[in-house]
Amino acid sequence: MRRLFVLLLISLSFPAVAQQPQFSPNAPPDQPSQVAAEEMKKFEAAIAPYIAQAKRTYPAAKAKFTAGLPVGQSFFVTTRLYDSSGAFEQVFIAVRDIADGRVSGRIWNDIERVQGFRHGDDYAFPESDVMDWLITHADGSEEGNFVGKFLDTYAGGG
Repeated sequence: MRRLFVLLLISLSFPAVAQQPQFSPNAPPDQPSQVAAEEMKKFEAAIAPYIAQAKRTYPAAKAKFTAGLPVGQSFFVTTRLYDSSGAFEQVFIAVRDIADGRVSGRIWNDIERVQGFRHGDDYAFPESDVMDWLITHADGSEEGNFVGKFLDTYAGGG
């Protein structure tokens, strides 16, 4: 009986299959691009309304995540990684936890520009640095991704 109790405790402590975060299969593939220094102001102005929309709707998305997303859904946020040279890259973070004003998760992009980071690395940062959010669904649909959807169409110097 004691052995059964221990096994039961172990099985309750660890999910049988850990769900890996997944982007929607219908999402267009990322097309990373660099913005020339002289175009950065234009780029920042172009994405500003979409960042504002994402920040305005983030509390509701966060509430869904903290309440527990259904199996097959994943929660990502977008932020910028900076390296020691001052270069930055916008990346998705597969969110693991949000607590005390900080987001913790894993970098969920292949890194193209900044040094010292890799896909799958643990990363934590202030919630105030969230630029966008995305909830993916098993059926391929998604919620959010305001900046990302805009960037799929952006041709202003990227």
